[in-house]
Amino acid sequence: MKLSKREQFAVALAAVVMIAFAVIRLGVFPMIEKHRLTQRGVEARAEALKEINVLKAQYDELRQKARMSEGRFARRESGFTLFSFLDRLAGEAGIKDHITYMKPSRSEDKDTGFRISLVEMKLQDVNMEQLMPYLHMVETSENVVFIRRMSITRTGRDEAFIDAVLQVETYEI
Repeated sequence: MKLSKREQFAVALAAVVMIAFAVIRLGVFPMIEKHRLTQRGVEARAEALKEINVLKAQYDELRQKARMSEGRFARRESGFTLFSFLDRLAGEAGIKDHITYMKPSRSEDKDTGFRISLVEMKLQDVNMEQLMPYLHMVETSENVVFIRRMSITRTGRDEAFIDAVLQVETYEI
């Protein structure tokens, strides 16, 4: 069977097109897809690396705060109790005579497992000039003590005087 030149050209062209199609379909497209998948993987890992760096910075900050807190706990005087600390500060602030009651209690933090020492105290007939220095001494002490809750009410006798109920707490070692 003899083919004319035109038919030979058509068959050759069809063979070239089929080979080109096979090369593109079996060689080029898989390489492009693999490159795209690799690129997506690189981008995903770059995002993960950014997130890891953010988390590491947060961890380092928390670790530094933990070391500072450990140092503050270590500097506490031996035998430190929240009750006696608050009583001593009240004497220094000149409001010891205004303390109606001080109720100490202890509990355990469910999340951390640390023991918490809490003192609820009521101050009666104090003015803001007496209360503010006391609150400042409590909050700025190096003993890791903080006021968890505070309730202030005006007394009926005089507008300048107030009653305050404070809940002060600290962690025990």
